[in-house]
Amino acid sequence: MKNTLTLLILILTIISCSKKETTEPTIGCCDPITPGPQLVFKIHFDSTLARLDNFGNPAAMILGNSAQSPQFNNMSAHYIELAQDSLTQIGNGFIAYKGPETTLGGSNAVDFNQAVITSNGGTIYSKPLSQVSAGTYKWLRVSLSYQNFDIRFLSSGVHYTGTLASFVGFNNYITNYTISNQTVTVNGNKLQGYWGFETVGLTFEGQAPGTTVVNPIQSTSPINPGSCVVTGDFPTALTITGNETADIIVNINLSTNNSFEWKDLNSDGFYEPSDGINPGDTVVDMGLRGLFPTWQ
Repeated sequence: MKNTLTLLILILTIISCSKKETTEPTIGCCDPITPGPQLVFKIHFDSTLARLDNFGNPAAMILGNSAQSPQFNNMSAHYIELAQDSLTQIGNGFIAYKGPETTLGGSNAVDFNQAVITSNGGTIYSKPLSQVSAGTYKWLRVSLSYQNFDIRFLSSGVHYTGTLASFVGFNNYITNYTISNQTVTVNGNKLQGYWGFETVGLTFEGQAPGTTVVNPIQSTSPINPGSCVVTGDFPTALTITGNETADIIVNINLSTNNSFEWKDLNSDGFYEPSDGINPGDTVVDMGLRGLFPTWQ
């Protein structure tokens, strides 16, 4: 218990882009079936992709820090936009999807009860191509709202695994949610950065103070703080004519390459929140290190 409480103190330092009532969030989603080809968006987590900083530059490990690639379980997105070029301001491209919002908790918020939670390789959204504006699109924007992943840590010489559920929407209305096996009840709004952590059957909650967002075109098409909109470019621009006869699949490839990073006090490469040093290793970053969209 002492080690676990120390872990709680540590996790309060996390900086992230970071229900179980009567209905769980939907797993997979699409518009009501419409005849004809579809524009399909699929989520992929990949630890072999490049590790980028906020501006899309390769990010080397900081001296004195260590990192690991978390095992992502699932994720939700609240907004998907196709942008024509690097000068297209957010909202001025083709908005393919925007998730439900609600004021049940007071201020406007992402409605987690209706969130589309998708595991690796799953379809997060599909839309008839007949309803997509014809054009050529070089960039993809995706606003993440929820992420759930496992991390490894060492405590008193014993290796453990814990699960982190992180809410990264601009504001989030939550009744309750399940981290791994345990359910946490909220019944209200939580600002971006709210998280729940579960390990050895125990759960903790906290609020991260900030976000990390990769946007390679920040200088020409900035993202407002608090939106958690990650941006990436297609290797080959996506052209939609309106005369397609087959589905187009857009792969939302997200880099998890050493995305969980901490100050490693004894430089042993293990995350040790309770290694006998108070407060132990402290987390400096988590989540995702880039968006690398492709289409087929």
